[in-house]
Amino acid sequence: MTTSTRGAARVPAVLVLEDGRAFRGRAYGAVGETFGEAVFSTGMTGYQETLTDPSYHRQVVVMTAPHVGNTGVNDEDPESGQIWVAGYVVRDPARLPSNWRSQRSLDEELERQGVVGISGIDTRALTRHLRERGAMRVGIFSGDAVADEATLLARVKEAPEMVGADLSAEVATKETYVVPAIGTKKFTVAAIDLGIKGMTPHRMAERGIEVHVLPATATLDEVYAVEPDGVFFSNGPGDPATADHPVSVMQGVLERKTPLFGICFGNQILGRALGFGTYKLKYGHRGINQPVQDRTTGKVEVTAHNHGFAVDAPLDKVSDTKFGRAEVSHVCLNDQVVEGLHLLDQPAFSVQYHPEAAAGPHDAAYLFDRFVSLMEGQRA
Repeated sequence: MTTSTRGAARVPAVLVLEDGRAFRGRAYGAVGETFGEAVFSTGMTGYQETLTDPSYHRQVVVMTAPHVGNTGVNDEDPESGQIWVAGYVVRDPARLPSNWRSQRSLDEELERQGVVGISGIDTRALTRHLRERGAMRVGIFSGDAVADEATLLARVKEAPEMVGADLSAEVATKETYVVPAIGTKKFTVAAIDLGIKGMTPHRMAERGIEVHVLPATATLDEVYAVEPDGVFFSNGPGDPATADHPVSVMQGVLERKTPLFGICFGNQILGRALGFGTYKLKYGHRGINQPVQDRTTGKVEVTAHNHGFAVDAPLDKVSDTKFGRAEVSHVCLNDQVVEGLHLLDQPAFSVQYHPEAAAGPHDAAYLFDRFVSLMEGQRA
């Protein structure tokens, strides 16, 4: 529940974690209450893209950068049609945005879309707490929603957990739409929307690909009705262990040996399709400065991440699957988490991070070229 209140910065607010720790600050954005999973993002820029990334559905994002909102908000940079975060936590919000592209302030946009946030708390202490204890349920309360901490804690513990959450259909498109190729059309790709960011089909369109974005519920027949040269599975929120339908569709694609590319949630879907398990990370990877090594080339990339689950696949050997041999192609250098999968006997691969990089570095843009090469090879 939210209520819009001008001058929210003067309204007291409290953040309560499910283990009982509480932080007191001031309302930021809409005034009211919200619940979700507390996670932290290490990006220093790109907050507008973070807020509008559907993968953050039902998550309360803690920004580790101390100053947020300096460049305001515009209508060109959102990655989807709305803000998806369940709540927003910052330390020192900008008093006045300053950027030639800014159209309004961040707190005004949060209020306009009914997103409850909190400012003026020690986000460094909160981040350290989440690193030590792990991501957990959280509530933000401001205005009339504030009560004694015992009452608020009980409400936080009533909120659903992320484990077992099936969320992709809640954020995906309900109707198929087409992103036309830029310049000469070279290929057609069927993209399964599990929470796709707007920049992803744009990156493909830049390479002459006409992208048909399909709902998460699309069937295998609907995928092949667009006569695709390749199939793409997008990022998205929730627990991959619940994604039985996308896994089934992907297995159908693998059986037909159509070139396949998946990112983030799509990487976890490929892991499951190949017979690997998935598991929840203690606090996940979120931000635009995560080091990953492409083991096929030895190159180290600085990459954009947003995931709380990972694929459980062996790092030290090639695995036999019903779709041929598979290996881990990318690995996170911070904690050795699987960051990519590659099939050796057919044209299919995936990565756990975001090569469209909005916001973020462009080190991984070559992955879209790799997808094009697979489709060129299949056509030849």
